[in-house]
Amino acid sequence: MSAVTVTPIDGWNPEQYERFRSERQQPFNDLLALCQPVPGGRIVDLGCGTGDLTNILHRDLRSATTVGVDSSDAMLARAIETHADTEGLTFEEGDIATWLGEGLDLVFANASLQWIDDHLNLLARMRTALSPYGQLAFQVPANYRHPSHLLAHQVANESPFIDALDGDVPSDRGRFVLSPELYADLLYELGAREQVVRMEVYGHELASTDEVVQWVMGTLLTPYRIRLSPNMFDAFIERYRERLLEELGEREPYFYGYRRILCWARFG
Repeated sequence: MSAVTVTPIDGWNPEQYERFRSERQQPFNDLLALCQPVPGGRIVDLGCGTGDLTNILHRDLRSATTVGVDSSDAMLARAIETHADTEGLTFEEGDIATWLGEGLDLVFANASLQWIDDHLNLLARMRTALSPYGQLAFQVPANYRHPSHLLAHQVANESPFIDALDGDVPSDRGRFVLSPELYADLLYELGAREQVVRMEVYGHELASTDEVVQWVMGTLLTPYRIRLSPNMFDAFIERYRERLLEELGEREPYFYGYRRILCWARFG
């Protein structure tokens, strides 16, 4: 694997994120299958990452323009380098928490909204960005009660990590992800004429329990990478690995059941 520089401000590592590329793509494929084509239309992909899936979205739904939005310089650099020659596909830096748009045929967000706190106002803002018959599609992880997620917070509250974090442990993102029923209610209240909301469990056969550590390093543990020194982050990972193997056991292979909520709605 080639070395990639990850700045302390950014923390996102494209190679680490794509280590489980096929497993991460299946929820995207399922969400994309819910969307109706928008030939000649306009799409925005919030949290586009490396842009590979944004390119598929742009191609399969036949939009005239698709804009990928991300806050990570490292991810955007990869997206622009790889897809600069794709007609109608562009990328720009932006924060989903403050993003605004208008006249869009589809607002799409694949595994990105969990980083935003207030989903009630977030969905309302996304709705206002749509054209009269626009679509809204997103999927969010719902795996926050799995040991892989719970143990990160427990380890962060141990010394010396709690001291290195100045007592301010990154928030439990599961507090902000709503239930499927509530997402369905919100979409209805926002005027959805059609909608699909479902919980899906994706079974990932990993080579071993230890690969769970590599999985979460690409997403869940990014806030810790940003806020801890490299040496302290390495120590955090080793302690996390120790706790995880104690909890899950050393298994080869390991079945990692991962819950996600998929939502699609069309307005009008």
